[in-house]
Amino acid sequence: MIPNFPLGDMSVDTFLRDYWQKKPLLIRNAFPEFEPPVSADELAGLACEEEVESRLVIQNATGEQWELENGPFSGERFANLQDSHWTLLVQAVDHWAPEANALLEQFRFIPSWRIDDLMVSYATKGGGVGPHYDNYDVFLIQASGQRRWEVGGIYGEDSPRRDDTPVMILPEWDAEQTYLLNPGDMLYIPPRIGHNGTAESDDCMTYSVGFRAPSHADILRQFTDFVGEQLKSETRYSDPELTLQKSPGLIRQSDMEKVRSIMTDYLNEPELLENWFGQYMTEQKYADQAGTPEENENYSVEELTEYLHDGGLIYRAEGSRFAYRERTDGSVVLFVNGEACDISQESASFARNLCDLPAISAEHANNAEAQEVLTELYNMEAVYTEE
Repeated sequence: MIPNFPLGDMSVDTFLRDYWQKKPLLIRNAFPEFEPPVSADELAGLACEEEVESRLVIQNATGEQWELENGPFSGERFANLQDSHWTLLVQAVDHWAPEANALLEQFRFIPSWRIDDLMVSYATKGGGVGPHYDNYDVFLIQASGQRRWEVGGIYGEDSPRRDDTPVMILPEWDAEQTYLLNPGDMLYIPPRIGHNGTAESDDCMTYSVGFRAPSHADILRQFTDFVGEQLKSETRYSDPELTLQKSPGLIRQSDMEKVRSIMTDYLNEPELLENWFGQYMTEQKYADQAGTPEENENYSVEELTEYLHDGGLIYRAEGSRFAYRERTDGSVVLFVNGEACDISQESASFARNLCDLPAISAEHANNAEAQEVLTELYNMEAVYTEE
């Protein structure tokens, strides 16, 4: 049985206060008797699919040179791989395997909108992607076999990196700590901390829970694009109070104050900023991915309500993203896959449960508004039924 939060004897408060985005942490037996929800063969099968993002990283025997291949791959390619020193990485496995998606529920002590995806790697002995750093937090769960992790140093964009390899490799690498992870062990790595994992066995599988960390550049760019789409073309700079100035080339302080006022007016509109952020942070990782493994047949509100009253459950689709914002009047804004929906105070608990619980029952969707929203979400493949 997987514990609610895989932090061993440590409380969530202690982890967030002392370790989150501060320093690495090794948790032995975080997942007792861990059973990988996706086998090595199933992982290889996913890597053969056109819509799945996958990579092969192959090293030479000395571990000094790397080759990178992008999927999809054929079964023949796997059959012709060398015996050791290679790694298969498959991104967003949680989008394609419900059992893998369920693993992310154990990390809900971090806000859902911060969770990115579950990457799974399979490596033969000696395999790895070299010393590197990430710009986001990651939990590394040893699923099978053994992996040796070296950890140390803080790196960034200005850090030296090798320019003779297709993957990002830190040339100046000096490990400060070394850990040997066995199945069920978990290592937390904060952003920009250097780390290097090497498979110590031929059946080495690692599950990586990664988190979203948009850059400031992305935040500003995306917000200004969002605002621009809301404005009419005739909303323009104006200066009816213009007076004669000695130098026509001068940009006056009063001009800059006007421009600053235009920008801060939009930043100071809480609803505008909140709606943008909720939509932005719930956009799907792969916009063209269907929400469910099979195409839905559209439900009517009456059909979905009957299904719920018969004891059926509704689940968030793998790959779909949900979040909500509370308003001062008790109503909420529900964000699903980049779309916003106003929810009244009477249905606010439904929206919270939809975002927080693993399944929704008739008890949660107990009024007409909730049932209508749930039906719309089903028909847009953001949720699915057991049928």
